[in-house]
Amino acid sequence: MRKFLAEFMGTFMLVFLGTGAVTVAKGDTLTIGLAFGLAITVSAYAFGGISGGHFNPAVSTAMLINRRMSVSDYVSYVIAQILGAIVASAFVRLFVGALGLPTGSLGQTDFSKINAGMAFLVEVVVTFLFLMVILNVTSKDHGNGDFAGITIGVTLAFLIIVALNLTGGSLNPARSIGPALFAGGTALSHLWVYIVAPLVGAALAAFTARLMGSED
Repeated sequence: MRKFLAEFMGTFMLVFLGTGAVTVAKGDTLTIGLAFGLAITVSAYAFGGISGGHFNPAVSTAMLINRRMSVSDYVSYVIAQILGAIVASAFVRLFVGALGLPTGSLGQTDFSKINAGMAFLVEVVVTFLFLMVILNVTSKDHGNGDFAGITIGVTLAFLIIVALNLTGGSLNPARSIGPALFAGGTALSHLWVYIVAPLVGAALAAFTARLMGSED
């Protein structure tokens, strides 16, 4: 239960602060990237000691593949992450409505400038890079646990800055599921890209990191 709550709270923080920077603060690209990056850093140091600080089904998938967690933990982690994102998006929608802003704009991820195939590739690549950093910086063999939270947060911020105008920069199925359920429209119909592509990127990273010696 402690791990479940930690994953719920960490994902809630990530989605609430990140999409809040998009909708309530009306941030620019740098602000949005830093909001997500710093949110994951804060969450990692606050809750990572309890659950490992995944806050992302793609991260949990890579950890499962590389045998850093059990199947039962994996299922509970993913459920907690998705619930955390949904509850966070519910609060964002409430606050956006209180300001009289359009409730159909909740910081959801979508792509309008590129096609689905290219969007899929973007999400695979950025998630792959993100997981490569995570798996190596947390490796028992050559990782650096003291600076893992900062390293992961900075990496996420930069990857979102790069991907924001392409796909919205998800790298996280839970992060996309929460806002899409409330926003609807193409964010919901395109949701499959933001679920499947990050999981593919995570799986590729898991095997590649293993080849680089990230696992025992």
